[in-house]
Amino acid sequence: MSGQLERCEREWHELEGEFQELQETHRIYKQKLEELNALQTSCSSSINKQKTRLKDLKLTLQRYKRHASREEAELVQQMGANIKERQNVFFDMEAYLPKKNGLYLNLVLGNVNVTLLSNQAKFAYKDEYEKFKLYLTIILLLGAVACRFFLHYRVTDEVFNFLLVWYYCTLTIRESILISNGSRIKGWWVSHHYVSTFLSGVMLTWPNGLIYQKFRNQFLAFSIFQSCVQFLQYYYQRGCLYRLRALGERNHLDLTVEGFQSWMWRGLTFLLPFLFCGHLCTPNSSRTEARPRSREPWGQRPSRPRTLRLQGIPGGVLAAHLLPNSASDHWQR
Repeated sequence: MSGQLERCEREWHELEGEFQELQETHRIYKQKLEELNALQTSCSSSINKQKTRLKDLKLTLQRYKRHASREEAELVQQMGANIKERQNVFFDMEAYLPKKNGLYLNLVLGNVNVTLLSNQAKFAYKDEYEKFKLYLTIILLLGAVACRFFLHYRVTDEVFNFLLVWYYCTLTIRESILISNGSRIKGWWVSHHYVSTFLSGVMLTWPNGLIYQKFRNQFLAFSIFQSCVQFLQYYYQRGCLYRLRALGERNHLDLTVEGFQSWMWRGLTFLLPFLFCGHLCTPNSSRTEARPRSREPWGQRPSRPRTLRLQGIPGGVLAAHLLPNSASDHWQR
């Protein structure tokens, strides 16, 4: 037997031994996986039972509080606070347990488990989500500049608007997955992206005509401004969240800042004017409304730019309402 064949035989025996070890490791893995699934089912069932009993207890306490004495009312209030704190604990527990997807994820992905089991995986997904927003913001900025100043073609406008539709659709899917993994994303933030998806689809299907050409330059200019604001906002929020996580005051899946610190106003005072302009100075519809004799169909008239304008008003009002309240609450503490 030649030396080369002997080496091949020895390598085969080594591979055979490693394969036996691999089979044993895989058997243990499947056993642990079954145990994990059983533990997940047990935890989910126990949490649901606890929630049901706490809900009944809360209703009983509310009924009893109406005719309770002062000392009893204080006890009821303390128990209510403990129930609320327990519900927050359940929310953190459920972030590591499989759960049914919401209606939107079921329609898009089907009944697929999207729960990430480790903190590292959750943070990596959230970090990838933030980078996705940053990279697409830069791409959309370049696309808006190109369409506004260099490429005056309907085809390039459609490519840009299709990119907007895809971007906002992807954001809503990723944010739904983050919510399933315990992220406390505000409902108005996700709803804003749903509306943005619809309006981007409106721009994509808007036929070329006088009204579209009149509104096009305003929309592209606003897209350029909005991309710049989102770029600045990304770096501001990234710095704030990094410092708050280092202090242990924020969750790794948080996207926006709710609790304000005094040092945050240093960067925010520069960013606030751009935020208010971005929310309130949306594309003006008055110029497009000044053409009542346009041959455009009725459904394609100024309702679209007016809808874009209405979309920005709630954001500006919300920012004006939340920022002073958040700051005053923190300074009082």
